[in-house]
Amino acid sequence: MARCRCSGRALCLCLLPFVMMSHLLVYIMVSIFVAISYRPEPQIPLHFVASGASSNSGDLAPHPLTNFWNLHLVEGALWNRFQHLQDRQHNPILRSNHTELMGPNTDPNYMHKTDGFPSCHPDHLWASQLPDFNTMSEQMQDFVLSMHCRHYSLMIDQPDLCSDQDDEKEAPLLLMAIKSQVGQFENRQAIRETWGRSGWVTEDTGGNRWRVRTVFLLGRQDATTGPHADLAALLKLESSHHKDILQWDFRDTFFNLTLKDLLFWDWLSIHCSHAHFIFKGDDDVFVRTGALLDYLKEHIFPSQDGSNRTKGKEDFLVGDVITNAWPSIQVNTKYYIPESFYKGVYPTYAGGGGVVYSGALASRLRIVSRWVSLFPIDDVYLGMCLHRLGISPIHHQGFLTFDLPEADREKPCAYRRVLLVHKRSPKEMLRLWRTLNAPLPEC
Repeated sequence: MARCRCSGRALCLCLLPFVMMSHLLVYIMVSIFVAISYRPEPQIPLHFVASGASSNSGDLAPHPLTNFWNLHLVEGALWNRFQHLQDRQHNPILRSNHTELMGPNTDPNYMHKTDGFPSCHPDHLWASQLPDFNTMSEQMQDFVLSMHCRHYSLMIDQPDLCSDQDDEKEAPLLLMAIKSQVGQFENRQAIRETWGRSGWVTEDTGGNRWRVRTVFLLGRQDATTGPHADLAALLKLESSHHKDILQWDFRDTFFNLTLKDLLFWDWLSIHCSHAHFIFKGDDDVFVRTGALLDYLKEHIFPSQDGSNRTKGKEDFLVGDVITNAWPSIQVNTKYYIPESFYKGVYPTYAGGGGVVYSGALASRLRIVSRWVSLFPIDDVYLGMCLHRLGISPIHHQGFLTFDLPEADREKPCAYRRVLLVHKRSPKEMLRLWRTLNAPLPEC
């Protein structure tokens, strides 16, 4: 009987077909498993698909430093679903396929057409996506019905607030943008007489004097926002005297504070684009403006031509930074966000009582905000925009958005390291201003 003797090389050749067949079987099994387990994304009506953008557009959000392009869709939450489509559309890796995401019959200019300038009408198609819409608070319902609106006409403007903006040497080092309401006259007046004075302000250390401008951001208060007296005539008189009020034609509610950021960024780009730094805060905070100027001086340096330019990175934002925060589940609080609207942890953000950011960052925020769906809490929305720019806010212990310990609130020495404290009534602002401007005892 003849024997078949195979060398090592012949043995490999004999086994090769079997190895290839086994690999093919594994590939087929994996493909079948993926096909079975795949679930298409929940369909959102084409009404919600964001407008297209050319790949050559300079308005696209740049790729962030960290990976935020999350392709996992949180099911059931309206904001997450809509933002998921926007993030995919403006992802610099995936944006070449944006026409597929939009769908064949979607008008790429839809969002611009329905922005409703100068007026915007409620859209009930949003509500149809929320099974618990009828149980939501009135303010949340109003936000959902109008969350597609981004443009509102100016009722009161101040185009000359930064009249020297073409001369960078005279541009404000600090523009204070304070969110207020029509009826909060006492707060505005206390700010004008204390920490929010417009003009040349000296640092606390007694060094340089810097140009500061203050402007108040208001919406519309009337019968649709609650039982308010008609103060329109008084507001116009106040504006004509102080020339520091911006008012837009939208309902001034807590959930519409985000609109003040968006509309202010637009106004800033036209009328005060050369401001070096922006303070954005509420009208019930107290700011040690001179100490803040001392801090900001560390972020500027004199150039050879004598002008002042921001030092280091231009993407500068400082405040009381909050991380790993979740939406409030307390139904009766003003911060409550229904789970049907938003799910997940909030991005890192700075408390809305007051933050400071560079003028250059304001320009970038204005652009990237076009691709971030409106959110009812303004400081969280700012964090969402920073997240998509790949920018981390800077935490400063001097921004006390949750106030000093109660035992220290009447001690002048406790304010030595404070830049901002929240919150203070108009009387408390005036009293604190007099106290801190008097010779302080040794601490």
